[in-house]
Amino acid sequence: MHPKLTLKTFALGPWQTNCYVIESTQSTMKDCWIIDAGYDPQPMLQFIQASGLSPVKVILTHAHLDHIAGLHEVRRLWPKVPILIHEMERDFLAEPELNLSAMMDEPVVAPPADELLKHGQNLELYGQIFEIRHTPGHSPGGITLYQPLLKTALVGDTLFARSIGRYDFPTSDGPTLMQSIRDQLLTLPDDTAVLPGHGPATTIGNERKYNPYLRE
Repeated sequence: MHPKLTLKTFALGPWQTNCYVIESTQSTMKDCWIIDAGYDPQPMLQFIQASGLSPVKVILTHAHLDHIAGLHEVRRLWPKVPILIHEMERDFLAEPELNLSAMMDEPVVAPPADELLKHGQNLELYGQIFEIRHTPGHSPGGITLYQPLLKTALVGDTLFARSIGRYDFPTSDGPTLMQSIRDQLLTLPDDTAVLPGHGPATTIGNERKYNPYLRE
């Protein structure tokens, strides 16, 4: 990450969902972003509290249950922190059939979004601009947060190390997923770090070369 920002990863819950905290390296700056809030978010929340950080945004890469189940606990600690999600998934947060939690014993009904995101929108943290790239396929409103100076892309469940997101869910679509990867991710520089929603980090170059799903 850029010397002004640092990123902490937390693999949370039964699906080991990667959730991220982005903060400043300067101790006097305490604003932070939360990227996704999965099941059992206590390790992430405890880190934020122990570090004296103040979340100013919760940005959701998409609204499947394992990325939103911790939102109520985030809001319990920080009632006014805004939740941001792509406009195509505004209804997913409160609808278990859409967020895929209807199959679970405890369906997830998350708090509503405060801001709806669009492709090409920019978000700023400590002078660093993160570009919102709409990367549907795994879900209709999946997004990637791309920061060119940091050479970092937080891709949700669109792309993984040596794999790609599932597209067998009711609101998923395989061809759309592949188009998102080709048009929005593989167009990034090879040295771009890929931070996925599950599993280890990788790079665009590694996936271009070794990912079996991306071979022509």
